[in-house]
Amino acid sequence: MPETGQSTQGHISGAEAETTAFSSPSARRTSLLVTLVLGGLTALPPLSMDMYLPALPEVTKSLRSPAATVQLTLTACLAGMALGQLVVGPMSDRFGRRKPLLLGMIVYVVATAICAFAPSTELLIAFRLLQGLAGAAGIVIARAVVRDLYDGVEMARFFSTLMLISGVAPVIAPVIGGQVLRLTDWRGIFVVLTAVGVLLTLVVWKWLHETLPVERRHGGGVGEALRTMRGLLADRVFTGYTLTGGLAFAALFAYIAASPFVVQEIYGASPQTFSLLFGINSVGLITVGQINGKLLVGRISMDKVLTVGLLLIALASLALLLMTTGVFGEVGLVPVAAGLFVLMSSMGLALPNTNALALMRTPHAAGSASALLGTSSFLIGAIASPLVGIAGEATAVPMAVVQLTCALASLTCFAALCRPWKRSASV
Repeated sequence: MPETGQSTQGHISGAEAETTAFSSPSARRTSLLVTLVLGGLTALPPLSMDMYLPALPEVTKSLRSPAATVQLTLTACLAGMALGQLVVGPMSDRFGRRKPLLLGMIVYVVATAICAFAPSTELLIAFRLLQGLAGAAGIVIARAVVRDLYDGVEMARFFSTLMLISGVAPVIAPVIGGQVLRLTDWRGIFVVLTAVGVLLTLVVWKWLHETLPVERRHGGGVGEALRTMRGLLADRVFTGYTLTGGLAFAALFAYIAASPFVVQEIYGASPQTFSLLFGINSVGLITVGQINGKLLVGRISMDKVLTVGLLLIALASLALLLMTTGVFGEVGLVPVAAGLFVLMSSMGLALPNTNALALMRTPHAAGSASALLGTSSFLIGAIASPLVGIAGEATAVPMAVVQLTCALASLTCFAALCRPWKRSASV
């Protein structure tokens, strides 16, 4: 595990002295509290997305908009998270992790509060975009903080730990969203998200210290940030892992965007039943993620584990396509839910390992590398989102087609660019 370095005395004070203290070798291990804070930051995006999912059919009626237009509120949030990471990641390499994170959290709170009062779909889309732009700070900086503190196998294990914590969000978010809808309308969901944002901002301000020492920060401006990113993308293997993870995430987001309509409109389930099924799938993802971190990483090559995860995603997507096209005749909700469970659980093998394998190659620019990883995932997901509703609300075939296409493209990028068989299997 490489040293983060220690600042010289005399010219560092205040917040910079805090950087030195937190980055010293004796403090390299994160406390349980800091682990929970990082988990909360990575949980905020799924919380923002998944609490809102049970309300999508209600939003279409309330704002008198077609389903495809309302799904753009998801696309806008994802696109904002993607673009925001490109800005915040390099900023955190230059100014440290703490200040850009706090600024992003404050803007997130304001944008979310405005979403609660949006009178039209267009305004809701606009402020969901701003919400995503600001929320990107939590995603990219949490990942960069992990890279500041860990390396190699330990980093992969910590990402799996974060998956356990952040995975609670998609488990409880639809349940909370469904219960909020029993008490109020969809606007109440954004009120709850605003309160969560305020609480998390206060926790970050009080307990998350700086992890990037001053001497490791980049002093350049936009030009240097662009050169750094260009250099990262010139690394074929880093780009391969970035695209592999992004396309796998797109298959996951196709499920997130389409499942409220598939489960509730096509199969007639209630918002509460949808929330329960979504929670079960999230438990599967968490469980497999923990198996990855506790049992597999360090014993089996991460590339081999990643290969198994990608193959399972592709097979689950193929099964869903066969079921939704009627190859097996009329199938009910249970077989489709089983296919979705396998697909989502397999993400626990794919996503932590793509992040770790990519960031292992970039200790010199963790913020920028984290931004590229996140941006690729959210941009590809934002493109996939509207495609799942292209044939209307009465068929799940587009969802399965998008999932299978993304899964096969992910496998192709992994094989063509990462070429794990040509490198050491020691990772």
